Amino acid sequence: MTRAYVIASALAVVAAGTSVVTLGGREAHAAAPVVGQPAPNFKLADANGRAVTLSDYRGKTVVLEWNNPGCPFVQKHYGSGNMQKAQAAAKRDGVVWLTINSGAPGKQGHMDGAAAKQMLAKSGSAPTAYLLDPKGVVGKAYDAKTTPHMYVIDAKGTLVYAGGIDDKPTANAADINGARNHVLAALGELKAGKAVSVASSRPYGCSVKYSDS
Repeated sequence: MTRAYVIASALAVVAAGTSVVTLGGREAHAAAPVVGQPAPNFKLADANGRAVTLSDYRGKTVVLEWNNPGCPFVQKHYGSGNMQKAQAAAKRDGVVWLTINSGAPGKQGHMDGAAAKQMLAKSGSAPTAYLLDPKGVVGKAYDAKTTPHMYVIDAKGTLVYAGGIDDKPTANAADINGARNHVLAALGELKAGKAVSVASSRPYGCSVKYSDS
């Protein structure tokens, strides 16, 4: 395979603020990504309506964070400032942080661009981009199951971590102290030129609120 970020030639593209997964010219669901294999490429609109493509960040480490601001497990990490601190620490080291909302219209946590920008300002969150996936195509391509569900992609485009943000699967903010932040640990190991020691874990949180159709 000559290009990273491509898995089974799957590509998510955006058109008029929506996304479609294509496979060999046909609409299809991409296979769930595998740690150690290239991460699926995608293209989504951000909260400002700007198209963002994963492959634009080739050569940089990328974190993907699935988000639903109405989820108590997300609120655990945002209300405490834990997620914002992780974003800031990652960005200081040149890591790209993409937060993705795959909530369908009418479902908990769904937002348009204006609502997303308001949420970011209120929470003090500062990802590289907040991406809107209302049809859930990219979420399903990554097999994102919960909010939060975290992924780390290395500079070569390889998925090196997938799972929960930490090892304390509760909605209690008091459990953050003493938790192992799997994402920050993975980023630290990559920075040190080491292999990611915990490459996967069980994601925890609210189910991603995909469309029923």
